[in-house]
Amino acid sequence: MNAGEFVTVLGSSGCGKTTVLKMVNGLLSPTAGEILINSRPLVDQNLVQLRRHMGYVVQQIGLFPHMTVAKNIGLVPQMLNWNQDKIVSRVTELLKLVQLEPAKYADRYPSQLSGGQQQRIGVARALAVNPPYVLFDEPFGALDALTRIELQKEIKHIHDTLKDKTFMFVTHDINEALFLGQRVMIMKDGQIEQFATPEEIVQHPATQFVSDLLATTRQNQGLWGRSE
Repeated sequence: MNAGEFVTVLGSSGCGKTTVLKMVNGLLSPTAGEILINSRPLVDQNLVQLRRHMGYVVQQIGLFPHMTVAKNIGLVPQMLNWNQDKIVSRVTELLKLVQLEPAKYADRYPSQLSGGQQQRIGVARALAVNPPYVLFDEPFGALDALTRIELQKEIKHIHDTLKDKTFMFVTHDINEALFLGQRVMIMKDGQIEQFATPEEIVQHPATQFVSDLLATTRQNQGLWGRSE
């Protein structure tokens, strides 16, 4: 992966895509090969420090129900001893980034939000301390189709806006993978079938598995032509 790149990891359940994500943030160690971050092997790095430079967004979201939106987003900055003015400023900035009006949403509790709004807060929280890397583990899997498409457009816009962030996004949805990813890693049974741009994958599938995967999806609306 290149700095500032948006990579999607596509595959069915059990293919190893979440395992790859866990190896990237040091929760699992590879049994073969190695993971490099900033051109340095992961095993040579301080994992605690490394994880502080990684945001993490999951399907379950995991917002603290007894804390307001502002408190949820500001939790890690508070743990890192940011001063209160800086925390408030960062929370306001991030709420605007995820298209939620600060005055309207900062003091709400998670139970007062829709699923899509909660996931936006999850993204904002992952970005709270301005990490260079953000990992997404099927964050939109539990959302309805319309909300999911809306959030896909927003997360793409966020990446384009921030420019310097490296996003790694796991999904089982080929439409999502091709729409979001500047490059797409397609996995099967723990192996990488193809790692290329969406255009390269569509025009030149590397294996029969990739070709079959595309063939089953070609008639789905928006596979290559969704408007942003």
